[in-house]
Amino acid sequence: MKDRKGQTKEAEENTKNSVRRLIMVVISILLQVAWIIGLAVWLTNYYAAISTLASILGLLLVFRVYGLQINSAYKISWIILILMFPIMGACLYLMFGRTGALGSMRKWFDKVHAAYVHLLPQDEQIVDKLEMADGTLARQSGYLRRGAGYPVYQNTDVEFYGDTTRALEAQKEELRKAKKFIFMEYHAIEDSVAWKGIEEILEEKAAAGLDVRVFYDDMGSIGFISKEFMEKLRRKGIQCKVFNPLIPILNVFMNNRDHRKITVIDGKVGFTGGYNLANEYFNLTHPYGEWKDSGIKLTGDGVRSLTLIFLEMWNATQREQEDPIPYLLKSAYRSAEAGFVQPYADSPLDGERTGENVYLNMIKGAKKYVYITTPYLIISDEMQRTLTLAAKSGVDVRIITPGIPDKPLIYKVTRSYYAGLAAEGVRIYEYTPGFIHSKQMVCDDEVAVVGTINLDFRSLYLHFENACWFAGCRAVAEVRHDFEKMFPICREVTEKYSKKRSLALRGWECILRMFSPLM
Repeated sequence: MKDRKGQTKEAEENTKNSVRRLIMVVISILLQVAWIIGLAVWLTNYYAAISTLASILGLLLVFRVYGLQINSAYKISWIILILMFPIMGACLYLMFGRTGALGSMRKWFDKVHAAYVHLLPQDEQIVDKLEMADGTLARQSGYLRRGAGYPVYQNTDVEFYGDTTRALEAQKEELRKAKKFIFMEYHAIEDSVAWKGIEEILEEKAAAGLDVRVFYDDMGSIGFISKEFMEKLRRKGIQCKVFNPLIPILNVFMNNRDHRKITVIDGKVGFTGGYNLANEYFNLTHPYGEWKDSGIKLTGDGVRSLTLIFLEMWNATQREQEDPIPYLLKSAYRSAEAGFVQPYADSPLDGERTGENVYLNMIKGAKKYVYITTPYLIISDEMQRTLTLAAKSGVDVRIITPGIPDKPLIYKVTRSYYAGLAAEGVRIYEYTPGFIHSKQMVCDDEVAVVGTINLDFRSLYLHFENACWFAGCRAVAEVRHDFEKMFPICREVTEKYSKKRSLALRGWECILRMFSPLM
């Protein structure tokens, strides 16, 4: 057997190999993009007629983009790019901007979803109870039922973790109790200390005959693990898949990543939240100061939705479809809480902006306060109007963003949104101890959302995401308490960004905002 030091060296070498693979993929794609743009520019230099034709086609493309039923900020960014640089802009849009280019992929995911969604029937008695309890919350829940197909449950306990160390220990404790199956889907897994404790349990359970599956995103994990990671798990009896593998070929679907974080145990217990399974998420390493994240544990009937969300994605990556019904077990658990719980997922391929719509509904329904954490704040005009309207209506709207950035350019874009919000009464805080990665919202001590969905264009429009809406639960107060612990250690920058700033700074921020939807 290898000692821990040997394992560490091997893991480091595998990670280096993965980074090299990422670099080679990026270089290959950039060369393809450069060749296409270079060819178009070369033709333009030699043929005036082609330049004129390119301008005409660019203008027609602008009209096409303008007529699309997509977010206006996304439209404007592409329109400006195409008008400023007709050839390059048109090439980039045709390669990366066309949602229609994903037609075949969309049809396949729609087919799989249609085969699964009817397996989550709604108990109408629960709907009636929610209607009687609160009409505003019932409308929020109703959108998720009718617009996205996810039922609302009772008989489900929600436990909130504002400390990821506690979340990880609770997750391992429940994994050790597994009797039938374990499903895990994560954007990023690092083959290191935090993951090793989980892997040992998974290996033991797989050896005992349990159905153990691990599913991770290639882009999210490529800096942490290598292809050998998958083979290692398979040798231990663990089924393992990678979502949307990076290949050195220009592919529009590469832009759509699996950003979900889900663990399901026997269909009875489920975990989700903002944290991935890498060391920094549990403060075992500190690349950006103290890492702040959060998650929840569900116990009871609501886990059925998490189970189906996992199985739908797992089966969307293969041609042979398995029957999910054996995994949708009726829970024998009996919750003492009378709250309402609604796990849900968001897909970039279905045309329904579920993640953004849930946030918008919650903000619009708020009567006293709305507290939000997000690592990136790159929002649509509609989201900005909704936040500022709530603030001007007397609602206490507060947003916490990182104090130490993980991506400096995106951090500048995030800050470019502060002034417009602060000027209208939205209070902005920065988490001074380090990087805040949690994605959560709580309103009026009544309702909360915890999940994977950032307030940025990638999460809201391009990634596969998931979250959980819950109301009338003890966990709502726990989320509120988490905010109350954060505010004193944050730096409020509302007044700073409410003041008039220099023309140069405003101009730079305008440029950043102009192209932020494309980042």
